Amino acid sequence: MSDDEEGRHIRITGRVQGVAFRAWTQRRAIALGLRGWVRNEADGSVTAAIAGPKAAVARMLRDLDDGPAAAIVAAVDSSAADPAELPDGFEITG
Repeated sequence: MSDDEEGRHIRITGRVQGVAFRAWTQRRAIALGLRGWVRNEADGSVTAAIAGPKAAVARMLRDLDDGPAAAIVAAVDSSAADPAELPDGFEITG
């Protein structure tokens, strides 16, 4: 891990399930060179963990505020995550 890398755990709420949010997140993360995962939660939210260069992580957090066209994002909350604990690549896990 370099000094320029950071990791974030993220919870996105609003109308974020049934609108291709996970697939959009995966495509966007890969395009930004990020690694991690995204999944649906039983409460209707989407959670994700991302890691990569700080600038790319910041861009992804901004992009998640909008999400895909059919989504209505109410909130994006994030907290620090250990980049070393995240997988290579970017997975949809649930």
